[in-house]
Amino acid sequence: MEGELHEECGIIGIYSTEAYPVAKDVYYGLYALQHRGQESCGIVVNEDGLFYSHKDLGQVSTVFTAEELERFPAGNMAVGHVRYGTTGGNNRSNCQPMEVNHQKGKMALAHNGNISNAYRLRNELELSGAIFHSTSDTEIIAYIVTRERLKCPSIEAAVLSTMNLLEGAYSIALMSAAKMIVARDPHGFRPLCYGLREDGTYVAASETCALEAVGAKYVRDVEPGELLVFSEEGVQSFREHCGKKTRSTCIFEYIYFARPDSVIDGVSVHSARLKAGEILARTYPVIADVVVGVPDSGLDAALGYSRYSGVPYGIGLIKNKYIGRTFISPTQEERTSGVRIKLNPVRSTVEGKRVVLVDDSIVRGTTSGRIVKLLREAGAKEIHMRISSPPFISPCYYGTDIDSKENLVACKHTLTEIAELIGADSLGYLPLDSLPELVGHSGYCHACFSGQYVTDVPEVVSKERFEKRLSEL
Repeated sequence: MEGELHEECGIIGIYSTEAYPVAKDVYYGLYALQHRGQESCGIVVNEDGLFYSHKDLGQVSTVFTAEELERFPAGNMAVGHVRYGTTGGNNRSNCQPMEVNHQKGKMALAHNGNISNAYRLRNELELSGAIFHSTSDTEIIAYIVTRERLKCPSIEAAVLSTMNLLEGAYSIALMSAAKMIVARDPHGFRPLCYGLREDGTYVAASETCALEAVGAKYVRDVEPGELLVFSEEGVQSFREHCGKKTRSTCIFEYIYFARPDSVIDGVSVHSARLKAGEILARTYPVIADVVVGVPDSGLDAALGYSRYSGVPYGIGLIKNKYIGRTFISPTQEERTSGVRIKLNPVRSTVEGKRVVLVDDSIVRGTTSGRIVKLLREAGAKEIHMRISSPPFISPCYYGTDIDSKENLVACKHTLTEIAELIGADSLGYLPLDSLPELVGHSGYCHACFSGQYVTDVPEVVSKERFEKRLSEL
């Protein structure tokens, strides 16, 4: 809906020494990662070096019917992807995993993140004769890996060489004819982990919830800068790029993106959100009758607020789970109706009550204003908004679709003014200096809240920058 944040992508890779219906496991894993992207999805299966794929626009349940899954052969490897694009438009050519046939063999690549120097890299590649078939930065990674493979003794060496050229955020799962490779950028912006099943099957994924969905036991996170190779020899770790950059895991993974049952870099997402609610209650106490969370990512923080403050926790908003976050609302009237379709207040919880309303963020303020209005109409006497993140003041160049400064309400209005705009009696954001309490360390990226970037700001930042270039030809 208008004004909402959009997720990252989600990736999964599976390697087994024996062939089996691996596509079904990838399907289950992608279902667990569906919250990270609903624009498109895809699966590529490796059967003795031959690749079989299916990709399309839409969510996992619609793209992969039972008949479609049955068409996949048994294989010992597969990679899968769910997409919300932060580079390139929503069209079939940008669906992942991306496949490449080249002199050294086949390759399928799934990518989560955003390459901040993609515009410069693509210019250089096109000037050298490269031809691109999509407008996604993932194809840039695939092209460089293919080029480097011609000079390197192995596919893993080619990926390590490629990592020297990439800037920004990338967690990738790459499948060749004989190996599965996963790698995480040296800053560790985006999560990546792997697990092992009792039958010896390895599973790598964006979040631990996907490992559990296919029966794999979490082993560990992939370290920032690390590359892992899964093959007949087991698991090999390459750490040439580790420790060269400041660890900068996206703090918003804990606040909003990740599923609450996931663990990222050893930190429980659920626990981090509970802590955010506790901090809000400590920083912005208020006399109230009930604490209500905005589904889904505001619920854990609301529970944390309730536990610390002693104000009872209540279910005050019901979410229609059959409407995705990409619900299309082209007109103002339809956008307002969209909120009513997606969220409905529980009158018995809020009527005549002083309500603490906890949500994960405010972007433009329009959606928050409509939710406050819903609770007012349901009879809430007072509404005190509490936000489990600091105010957004800067766009993100590492894979989060955060709007430009001119559309961020916190860049144009004071706290009191924002409260008035959304119709709340009071408003409190998570303090910026309290973020280390969520994860227990300071190795995270907070650029969208502070404007302090850990890489150079890209020259061209529009999501449709490559589409616009094509339209100028």
